[in-house]
Amino acid sequence: MADVEVDQSIKIGDTHAPTVIAMADDTERALLIPTIAKRICIRTLRGRWKSKTLPYFRLFAAALFLLLGEHLEHGYRIIIDVEYPGHEGDIKSDLLLFCRRAGLVVDPDLIHFAQVGKHSPAHRVAIETLRGKRTPDVVATAEALLEIVG
Repeated sequence: MADVEVDQSIKIGDTHAPTVIAMADDTERALLIPTIAKRICIRTLRGRWKSKTLPYFRLFAAALFLLLGEHLEHGYRIIIDVEYPGHEGDIKSDLLLFCRRAGLVVDPDLIHFAQVGKHSPAHRVAIETLRGKRTPDVVATAEALLEIVG
């Protein structure tokens, strides 16, 4: 069974620049969330919930769902870089909820959080995409992310 590493470059809450979330195993994929999409999502979700931090975790989980797609259902071990320490359970719970809504059968024991480090291929893909040296495979819109969040 292959491991899929996931890394993020520029946190979702940093609305001065786009966010890139990348994965790498035998394939490499990168998802770009444009600055304007982040701002729209955060403004919309803050109006929905009183929590100031919940929108960031939900958006991160929605972006993971968009990026990982079939890898979630095919028995890959997913190793997600620790981006929001102490909130891994919330993120995993949201990701699994989004999978259930989409009809995906995902083994929760295959989703892990750990430091993937700067030497990870996922980190390289994220940085190259952020710097414009690589074209993102997916550009997430505010509409797509908000639809996943529900």
